[in-house]
Amino acid sequence: MARELAILACTECKRRNYTTTRNKRTMTNRLEIKKFCSSERKRTLHRETK
Repeated sequence: MARELAILACTECKRRNYTTTRNKRTMTNRLEIKKFCSSERKRTLHRETK
């Protein structure tokens, strides 16, 4: 299967807030999305962690 689970962590508070899936064949680099962080109470950049 090409899709795998990706765990997103906030770059400011380092908490793992979100999970999503990504296509491993088309997205070879790490996923970066701006999402709402509940501890920071604002939209921050979330990066994929291992």
